[in-house]
Amino acid sequence: MTAGSRGDVAPFTGLSAGLVRAGHEVTLAAHGLFEPLVAGSGVRFRPLPVDPRAELHSARGRRLHDARTGAGKLVRLASMARGAVDAMTAALVDVAREGDVLLVSGSLGPLGYAIADGLAVPAMGLHLQPLHPTREFPAPVLGTRSLGPVGNRLSGRFVMTSVELMFTDAVRSLRRRHGLVTAGRSRARHTPLVLHGYSELVVPRPRDWPAGLEVSGYWWPYETGRLSPELEDFLAAGPPPVFVGLGSATVPDPERVSREIVTALRAANVRGIVQRGWAGLGAGGDDILTVDEVPHSLLFPRTAAVVHHAGAGTTAAVLRAGVPTVPVPIQFDAAFWASRLTALGTAPAAVPLRRLTSESLAGALRRATEDGSHRARARALADRLAVEDGVAPVLAALSRTAN
Repeated sequence: MTAGSRGDVAPFTGLSAGLVRAGHEVTLAAHGLFEPLVAGSGVRFRPLPVDPRAELHSARGRRLHDARTGAGKLVRLASMARGAVDAMTAALVDVAREGDVLLVSGSLGPLGYAIADGLAVPAMGLHLQPLHPTREFPAPVLGTRSLGPVGNRLSGRFVMTSVELMFTDAVRSLRRRHGLVTAGRSRARHTPLVLHGYSELVVPRPRDWPAGLEVSGYWWPYETGRLSPELEDFLAAGPPPVFVGLGSATVPDPERVSREIVTALRAANVRGIVQRGWAGLGAGGDDILTVDEVPHSLLFPRTAAVVHHAGAGTTAAVLRAGVPTVPVPIQFDAAFWASRLTALGTAPAAVPLRRLTSESLAGALRRATEDGSHRARARALADRLAVEDGVAPVLAALSRTAN
C-alpha cells in the first residue's frame, strides 16, 4: 500500500512484479491513475480514491510553494493530507483484509501499521527515504545542513512525530468505523522490520540505526513498451540531447520556468527533450522536443545529461542510467537527494528552483556535459548498481515472516 505522486508508486511496481515472479500473489493498492503502471505485470491493482495531481494543483496544493522552509512545507503538507487520508482509509482496510502480509510504504506508515495491528497480520515497512532518526544527517525533508549529532536526531524525531500526527484521526477511526481493535497508537517507531529501497552505495546505512532497519537496494520500476517514433526520430537527428523534466512536482509559474529552460539549453549549445510533467512545462523548435510520459530506463541512457526535480524515483533512474545530472530540488526530500548526487560526483551542482535562471542552469549544464568526470563517475556507479538485487532482501524477509 502506498500513496502520493508517481515517484511514490513506480518503485513498488517493479518490486511487486519481482515478488510475483517469485511465486507470490501481490496486490498493489495505490491511487487509481497509476493502474496502467502494472499492466501486464501479473500484479493485481486496487485503486485508492484521491487524485494526487489534482490535489497538488488545488489552492491548498499551490500553497506548498509559499513555505520557505522544509518544516513549513511539512506543516502545509500535513494539513493537506489529512482529508486525503480519511478518504483512503476505508479502501485500505478493505484491501488489507485480503492480505496475509501488509507491505506498507513510508507515505502510509502509521496508518498501515495500525491496520495490520487491528487485523492481526504481519506488516513490513517499505521506505524510499531514510526516515528514521539518525545522528549522521538531518531529516531529509528538513534540508541538508547538519544540525550536529543531537540536532540531526531530534530533527528526525520531529518529522516522525509530525507524520504520526498526520494520521491520528484516521487511526482513531479504525475502531469506530471499521471495527478494528488496535493498540491505540502508531507503531511507526516500533515496526519490527523496515526495508529501504535504495542502495548503500548512494546512502550508507546509518551506524546508529537499530536492528530491523535494512537497506535492500533499489526497486526498479516495471516498465514496458518503446519510445515513440517521434522521439526516436529526434534522437537520431543529432547528438544526444539533455532531458529536462520535473516529474510530479509543480511550479508556481510554468511559463517562466519553461522560458528559462529553453534559454539555458540553447546557451549551453545542447539539444533538449522537455517533459511536460505535472508542472506543465513546454518548449518548441527544431532543437527541442516536448514529450509526455516516457520510460526512463529506455530514454535516460541515450541522453547527454538529465535535469530533474531530484525526487527519490527519478534520482534512482538517473543513477541507473549512468549519465550526468543537474538536480533542481523543489520540495520535501529533493534537496537531500540532490546533495547525494553532488557528493557522489555525478552532478556538478544543484540548481534549486527558487534560484533557477537561464544563466545558473546553463552553467551547470556546461559542467555536466563538458566535464567528462561526471559521466565517468555516473557510469562507474551505474555498473555497481546493476549487480545489486533489491528484491532479494524483501523475498528473504517475507520468507522469515511466513516461518
